[in-house]
Amino acid sequence: MTLPLPLSAFICVYLRRMLFAVVFSTSVASAAPPLPAQVNQEFPGLKELGEGRLRFLAIHVYDSSLWVRGPGFVPTEPFALEIRYAISIKGKALTERSLKEMRGLGYTDEAKLKRWEGEMDRVFPDLRPGDRIVGVHVPGKETRFYSADKFLGAVEDPEFARAFFGIWLDEKTSEPKLRAKMLAVER
Repeated sequence: MTLPLPLSAFICVYLRRMLFAVVFSTSVASAAPPLPAQVNQEFPGLKELGEGRLRFLAIHVYDSSLWVRGPGFVPTEPFALEIRYAISIKGKALTERSLKEMRGLGYTDEAKLKRWEGEMDRVFPDLRPGDRIVGVHVPGKETRFYSADKFLGAVEDPEFARAFFGIWLDEKTSEPKLRAKMLAVER
């Protein structure tokens, strides 16, 4: 079946515009915004190392960025992990998913996981598209959490920090491609 010229030209123009919009929105959306002012004040000198996007069944869930002080990731130095959400998610669901991922990394002490659950429930808010959480690793001390405009709370447990950040940065992560992008080992 041959389409009339005006209709086929319209479809071509429409498809070009759609392609341009997708390419333009992807390139604009992938640039990480600066860290919240409070994070920059408390942890000066953090620069974005790498970033990636998590999709689940073609649904854009979030974009994440790893921020470090030097030219590469050093787990014994302060660093920040930023998550910019594209979907709505309840704080409790975020806690449950974090615990599932921690178990997948080999954390099996149920008493400890229960304690961490309470800490995450206390800190994680309900999130809407466009919201962000920044977790900052304070080596040997704690994990501090921030939203775009305020301090959310801290979990004072170095082992929690290893488990929590391991969700994204451990070699056994469930998302190795995302890890590679954030660590800037895959372009």
